[in-house]
Amino acid sequence: MQFSVILTSLALSGALVSSALAPARAQARDLPRDPTRADEVVLDMAQAYKQRDRKRLTALLPQLRTHPLEPWAAYWELSARLDDASPNDIQDFFNRHSGTYQEDRLRAEWLLQLGRNRDWDTFNREYPLYRMGDDRSVRCYGLLASYTTQGADVTNAVQDTWLSLKDADEACGSAAGQLIKDKKLNTHVAWVRARLGMENDKLRIATQAVALMDPDWVKTVNAIYLNPGKYLNDKLTALRPQTRELVSLALIRQAFLEPLDAAVEVEKLRWKAQLTQEERSWIWGVIGKRAAQRLSDDALGYFAKGQFTQMHEDHLVWAARAALRAGRWAQVADAIAAMPEGLRNDPTWVYWRARAQLARATTDVARTEALRPLENIASVKGFYEMLALEELGYKVVAPTRPLPPTLEEKDTAKSNPGLARALYAIQIGLRTEGVREWNYTTNLHARGGMDDRGLLAAADLACKNEVWDRCINTSERTKGVIDLEQRFPMPFKSAVMARTQMIGLEPAYVYGLIRQESRFIMDAKSGVGASGLMQVMPATARWTAKKIGLTDFQAHQITDRDTNIAIGTGYLKLVLDDFGGSMAMAAAAYNAGPGRPRLWRGQTGSPTVEAAIWAENVPFTETRDYVKKVLANTTLYAALITGQPQSLKARLGTVGPRDTSTPDPGLELP
Repeated sequence: MQFSVILTSLALSGALVSSALAPARAQARDLPRDPTRADEVVLDMAQAYKQRDRKRLTALLPQLRTHPLEPWAAYWELSARLDDASPNDIQDFFNRHSGTYQEDRLRAEWLLQLGRNRDWDTFNREYPLYRMGDDRSVRCYGLLASYTTQGADVTNAVQDTWLSLKDADEACGSAAGQLIKDKKLNTHVAWVRARLGMENDKLRIATQAVALMDPDWVKTVNAIYLNPGKYLNDKLTALRPQTRELVSLALIRQAFLEPLDAAVEVEKLRWKAQLTQEERSWIWGVIGKRAAQRLSDDALGYFAKGQFTQMHEDHLVWAARAALRAGRWAQVADAIAAMPEGLRNDPTWVYWRARAQLARATTDVARTEALRPLENIASVKGFYEMLALEELGYKVVAPTRPLPPTLEEKDTAKSNPGLARALYAIQIGLRTEGVREWNYTTNLHARGGMDDRGLLAAADLACKNEVWDRCINTSERTKGVIDLEQRFPMPFKSAVMARTQMIGLEPAYVYGLIRQESRFIMDAKSGVGASGLMQVMPATARWTAKKIGLTDFQAHQITDRDTNIAIGTGYLKLVLDDFGGSMAMAAAAYNAGPGRPRLWRGQTGSPTVEAAIWAENVPFTETRDYVKKVLANTTLYAALITGQPQSLKARLGTVGPRDTSTPDPGLELP
């Protein structure tokens, strides 16, 4: 679709209409009369913002008055000099761009600055105006402001937010530090935070937490991180203050590096006597978790040495996974029962808890009771929701489509300034900015986001403009209705169908993978260099091109639609054949390389398990989620393509060690 057609379809109002739909009528003195040149100025400003070139930003801004993306230009210019901006400059920006994503984004940045400066009077005045509310650092400063100025009881909120963060954060650390200093927050919470840093290889988390109690301990924590064994074997350890907690950190670090060594160390008499039951349980949880991530048969034995009630939820998740892999349904049930309620109610663990109850049910009444929780999650919304459907005796079918958006609903979406700016930004190459504004407009501008009808209309607008990632993600947010064709579009259908028929690959599988890899973004590029619709790495592209006979392949061709599909499907077919037709293992190989799934399937003598159990035990979070989503996508695409009921379970099958009676050809990738 041509850009002019897209702009016409947006039906922008006010200044947006003047500049975007009829540039010849834009009489603003500073706006370039050539709209293409104006867009180039926007791109120049975007680059200057990345480089924090304040002088250039200020010089370019006047050229974009009344341009459709003027709010972005004004935001970049002011954000780059926010440290020096006057309150009047900031308020003028808020007034001029009231209600926009850019206003809210700049307010979040200003709130962070106000929090760092401890300007609580201004912070308290501005914080209620912050609509997004999704920045945890701003939230922590808000809690600290409430505590400092009003004496509010924020202990639980600070604790929950701080412990949930995956990285060190100055705002939440400051809030926790103040509460620790005032003896409102127990220092045990800081030690827990330090443990989480050590077991997840995040040294900054551990040192920040320990520094809140005593900055002098940071040097010791650094030494523990580098060489936990040396610290544990130091004869002076027993004489040091706070040894018990630091020993725990050392054993946790050792468990991260080598769980077997930690298992031997923690059994030593001096640590048994010195550590509390809670500390020992946590350490055994880390040892068990790391062993489970290595698919070790010893994992369950390690978990059994501690108490589930005193382990972190990550330990319990891996205890449940290890028990699934071993076929120990009683331990599966015990681990899930010990999880926090929110995690326990996740469809993953609702499903496996029901399966554990079914495995031990001896009467029809017990089986009926075990199935009842599955009724609450059974749907086509996800991997375990579909498995729950099948456990209840149903197949996966496409639900009836909801009524399409009305003309009025479509017009409302077209005339929404935030959606219009987002599409404009994406069209001229500012995808990141466009995606952020689109998400804000659909999800965060109003409390609770758009309603289902608004989301369907917004998704329809994105689909019509072939912005497939926003089409999919927006449609997926509907709660009361499901438009499966909107959530699972099939762009480039003739090319995909022709290629898959040629090489004997199920088109639903290819679509399921592309949807997960790139959301159908033609020029998508990953952080590690994968490109195009099927996100092919350069070395893989060269190797596959030779295998499938593309002798004249050049690296720049990888983003060409048909070339990318040919190479991506060719590689997928090769790994699928290599793994005996297992879609789950082939998907894992596509994401993580074929070598890892070969290891994950186990050695000779390893049990053959349901592929759902195998996928749940994939050690890499990204690959584990990827496999489940690709298989769920594939099942739903098959339902749409064939119009027939489908089985996710049948597609999953089982996974066991390779049959050693046949040679292992392997895929010798570069």
